[in-house]
Amino acid sequence: MIVIIGSINMDLVLRVPRMPHPGETLSGGRFQTISGGKGANQAVACARLSADNMKVAMIACLGDDAFGLELRAALRNDGIDDSHVSTIAGEASGVASILVDAGGQNSIVLAAGANDALSPAHIDAARSLIEQARIVVLQLETPLATVRHAIKLAHELGKIVVLNPAPAQALPADLLAQVEYLIPNEIEAAMLAGLSAASLDSDTAIEAAVAKLRAAGSANVLVTLGEKGVYAALSSGSVHFAAQPTKAVDTTAAGDTFIGGFVAALAEGRSEIDAIAFGQRAAALSVARVGAQTSIPYRHELDA
Repeated sequence: MIVIIGSINMDLVLRVPRMPHPGETLSGGRFQTISGGKGANQAVACARLSADNMKVAMIACLGDDAFGLELRAALRNDGIDDSHVSTIAGEASGVASILVDAGGQNSIVLAAGANDALSPAHIDAARSLIEQARIVVLQLETPLATVRHAIKLAHELGKIVVLNPAPAQALPADLLAQVEYLIPNEIEAAMLAGLSAASLDSDTAIEAAVAKLRAAGSANVLVTLGEKGVYAALSSGSVHFAAQPTKAVDTTAAGDTFIGGFVAALAEGRSEIDAIAFGQRAAALSVARVGAQTSIPYRHELDA
């Protein structure tokens, strides 16, 4: 089983010719509401990209609004166990306002809503679910105290812990030491390493940032680099995987899709190298499509 602990949002997506300047009003194009949130995206990616016998479950919070009903239905539609997705009375579900420009790049603003209500008590209530898991996946769109509590529990239970440190924030070394796979993008890797994002302009610079993260306690670090691929510093050595060729339409959830594919393959017992390549193939398909969960491919598409 794979357990994802994290956020669920409704994405409010607007296509724009370019990103607006401060104070500017810009005419946009098509508007869509699409199920999202980094936690839910990664859960959906795991569910769609796993073998048929792999169970995927989620621990999260939703508001008691129309978005909450729609977001829960979306999880169930992908066969995700939502028995530990709590509805918070009087609270709105999380939303993300997303602008996507003509080149497929995005800009995102979050309103956490019910995601902020995910507490250590919710994690303790789901202990039996975590005990069944092979891999536990987390992000940082829920309270850090809850993330720390969940990682500590999963680590003590001997689970493989995967952390996507997004949105980026400073993390203590004792938390990083309990994470088997840390998967930041280059901006998040730079911030965690105390560097500027602009400084990560070469493999040498990325290696230096990753070395800092590993010295802080991270066993394995996979830095997603968009069109430049993935830099993986593993216990077996470091490898830079070139990106798979694709035409980007919308990069929303590309990182989440990569993580879902990587985790799904790892849960099946594939090697780290194979799991990274599988995740890259999934991400390459996702960026050719619009939206978060609407862009995530299915296993049969990769097998084909």
